[in-house]
Amino acid sequence: MFKTLRYLMLLFLIISCSNNDGKMILTGHIKGLKKGTLFLQKIKDSSLVSIDSITINGSSDFSFIEPVLEPEIYYLYVRLENGILNDDRIAFFAEPKPITIYTTLDNFATDAKVSGSINQNKLEEYNKIITRYSDRNLELIKESFNSRKKGNDSLADRLDKSQKSILAKKYLATVSFALLNNDYEVAPYLMVSRVNDVKTSYLDSVYNQLTPNIKDSKYGNDLESLIQFRNKNKIN
Repeated sequence: MFKTLRYLMLLFLIISCSNNDGKMILTGHIKGLKKGTLFLQKIKDSSLVSIDSITINGSSDFSFIEPVLEPEIYYLYVRLENGILNDDRIAFFAEPKPITIYTTLDNFATDAKVSGSINQNKLEEYNKIITRYSDRNLELIKESFNSRKKGNDSLADRLDKSQKSILAKKYLATVSFALLNNDYEVAPYLMVSRVNDVKTSYLDSVYNQLTPNIKDSKYGNDLESLIQFRNKNKIN
């Protein structure tokens, strides 16, 4: 019954927006949420702002219709009437098309399943790759701390060098992923959000390989501005 209702709701939204290009039809379901407020958010002028909101009262389904000019990171934030969630914001790549998000209240961000966005699929692919480096980095930090605690400074120094090597590999993996996906907005996004302190030559390499429409995108322009700033201030 509930699946049928969600299907009908999505169908209605698609039909109502069929003659309007450039709109994201965001629908979804939050298991366990009965009362609260959902906020659709994005970054504007370096600040996170709410651009729309809906009140949840009984039904765990939600929907937003929002103009989206180009693929860009948006956020779904939940505020409860009583209580505070530590895991209360989902970041996702919005696109001007139907997108669905299914998650749970208990693990709002970590359980989120986003479908319908190509750039989101690419971002999740990247996250799976980079998790290996992040996990190993945390292991090395812990091992180094324990070694110093036991007075084994020589081992700790070797572990610190290994940690730096892992971080370098993580950066190179990000650059490589961006180069391989130069026709998606996720490529410049990763460069300006995940490795913006990498050498300027790497930023240049990725930017020069972006397709023309990606260079003209929001994150393509952000990457160009970052490179210009680094060059102007002679930051290698």
